[in-house]
Amino acid sequence: MLTFLYTTWDPSTGIHLGPITLHYYSLMFILAFGLGYVIISKIFKIDNVNQKYLEPLFTWTLVGTILGARLGHVIFYQPELFKEDFWSVFLPIRTKPQLEFTGFSGLASHGATIALIFTTLYYSYKIIKKNPFWVYDRIGIVVALGGAFVRIGNFFNSEIIGKPAPEHSPFAVLFPQQSSEYGAIVARYPTQLFEASGYFLLFVLLWILYLYTNKKYQQGWLFGLFFIVLWAVRFFVEFLKEPQGNEFITMGGLNTGQILSIPFMLAGFVILFTAKNRTITEEENEKPE
Repeated sequence: MLTFLYTTWDPSTGIHLGPITLHYYSLMFILAFGLGYVIISKIFKIDNVNQKYLEPLFTWTLVGTILGARLGHVIFYQPELFKEDFWSVFLPIRTKPQLEFTGFSGLASHGATIALIFTTLYYSYKIIKKNPFWVYDRIGIVVALGGAFVRIGNFFNSEIIGKPAPEHSPFAVLFPQQSSEYGAIVARYPTQLFEASGYFLLFVLLWILYLYTNKKYQQGWLFGLFFIVLWAVRFFVEFLKEPQGNEFITMGGLNTGQILSIPFMLAGFVILFTAKNRTITEEENEKPE
């Protein structure tokens, strides 16, 4: 008979520096953007793009990610906040039941994606003046890596946890710090790590394809693949997740996260299969700015 064995995950909230605590989730966010900056800088050098275009890309990506992710979470999972605590939607604070600094929490990847699509369009047409799919191809590489770090941050926070794991599961993890919204504290699937692993492998795949194939000359091919794989990972891991917030969009047994992922996957297929129509030469790709 199989014995019920599980790992207990009960970390500290962060690194304590006197009265200040550096929360692990925030550190993962910083690490994601820091490594993303380094990788995009290397990509720009490979593509012979002036480094002056790096700072505005970083700025617009940061703004789009945080604002879009926050609005996405509130709109898709916690719309009551607009009435109950309006300022907490836009600021890293909670005003009820008392004023409290919370940091930016409650972020949705679907919202971040939608916002990044628009901020990147602006960056492409107004700043770097390249085909948006050229930019999307390269951003997708670092977003995949960033998504992995964000999910690791969720793991540190014992949030976005999985459903109770069966007794014989080798993946069962006990989260003593889990939110009360998830009910009894029992061993659950570490769905944050499942997603993080999928996103990291996607990053490795995209990075290899960018470096060693000609797919970067088919504008949109890498981005289409990014959309397909990333949202497929999200879609299938959702089957093991506990519901997040108010699941106000459900259909045929699918939850909000899955339903929102389907259009992105379909868009990925369309973008990938039409990429050959946007093919550029190596000389056009590396034309000096």
